[in-house]
Amino acid sequence: MVAARFEQGSALALWQGLVAEGEDSAGVRLSETTESYLVFLLMQHLRDGALAGRALALEWLSALERVGTLRAEQLREVGDRSLLIAGLYPGLAERRRVGREYYVRIGELAYDGAADSARRSERPLFAELAATVRPLVRVLAALRKR
Repeated sequence: MVAARFEQGSALALWQGLVAEGEDSAGVRLSETTESYLVFLLMQHLRDGALAGRALALEWLSALERVGTLRAEQLREVGDRSLLIAGLYPGLAERRRVGREYYVRIGELAYDGAADSARRSERPLFAELAATVRPLVRVLAALRKR
């Protein structure tokens, strides 16, 4: 039945289904907002071939030198990439000899910084992402195992 569901529908519906299955597998319940963010993040970065070649710590430091919404945007990007590496590509972290926790922590700090610098309307989302990086990583890890 699952295979039939994934053969039909839009890409959005397919990703929503995968994320819901990842939540079930990981025993995690994400808020609707966080779940939607994760779905769109996966759709956006599906073809990000440069993900593996990035030095996220340097991007994080560079973002900290910015101000206002530019700072928030760059920190969000660092948080997003950290989340994807920690959840979907932990082997990349191991090859770099830093481990998954390194990326989890950078993700938490980046989203937290984005919450401080973002427009008022975006602050709650980034604060929620900072607080839920670990559950998000568990959901992504469950997807990877699938």
